[in-house]
Amino acid sequence: MLDDITELRTFVRIVAAGSLSAAGREMNLTLSVVSKRLASLERRTDTRLIARSTRHLALTEEGQRLYERAQRILAEIDEAEEALAHGRAEPQGVLRVGAPVALGRMLVAPVCRDLVGTYPKISVDLSLTDRVVDLIDEGVDVVVRIGAPKDSGLIVRKLADNHRVVVGAPDYLALWGQPATPADLERHECLQYPGAGAFWRLIGPDGEAVEVRTASRLRSDNGDVAQDWALAGCGLIMKSWVDVQADVLAGRLLRVLPDWRSDAAPVCALFPSHRQLPTRVRLFLDAMANRLARMAVTPS
Repeated sequence: MLDDITELRTFVRIVAAGSLSAAGREMNLTLSVVSKRLASLERRTDTRLIARSTRHLALTEEGQRLYERAQRILAEIDEAEEALAHGRAEPQGVLRVGAPVALGRMLVAPVCRDLVGTYPKISVDLSLTDRVVDLIDEGVDVVVRIGAPKDSGLIVRKLADNHRVVVGAPDYLALWGQPATPADLERHECLQYPGAGAFWRLIGPDGEAVEVRTASRLRSDNGDVAQDWALAGCGLIMKSWVDVQADVLAGRLLRVLPDWRSDAAPVCALFPSHRQLPTRVRLFLDAMANRLARMAVTPS
């Protein structure tokens, strides 16, 4: 039944754009052509895919299932065509990237911006979320994250070394003093968020590991909020060096217990192992690694 790829592409574009008219503008097609393609697809599949009204459209249950599969089908087709044209044509296609919110805004978004600026036939869909992303089910090409997962079934490429470090604002440290040992953290406000809960594990200069139970009256489910609190002098925070580096170098935050750091938490890229890696993904990975290398991510 699904023997017309053009109709399938139009259906996916309608869903992504949010309306038939928006899809038409993106594809440089009239509304009537877009509508006819959708109607033809629904007629040939004998299935209502989109519930339409004057105000909005919504996928039916069958439409949602087809949309999820169609994204993967079209990605495979694009990759097959790209593989055939490799070396003869410039990189093209949609690059779908996922990343945590803070890391995504600071590092991944600029790389995506530069990639689109360099390669006119590449477009990027960037999704920023702190939840765990299922690459296969969500049709994502590559996810950038801090820390390598165990037994994920995915290919993992380390982009840069990284650790979590303890930092605090100059005003807070002037008022409450610098901790001399990890045990001293128990007497401080230690801001908590999902990446650093009540127990902070630190590795010393000789490799010894210490776990400290911390406490704070300020806790958040968002690392950016916790970092804002630290900048405001509300307490100490243990956060990835890649997140706090700019604030430390600018003097807005100071290293605490500089000889101590967390276990390794490298910046990694994850991508499915069963697919040939498209050129656009390779370009993105190389660009991310180069940007992180220029930042000298590992704390001194």
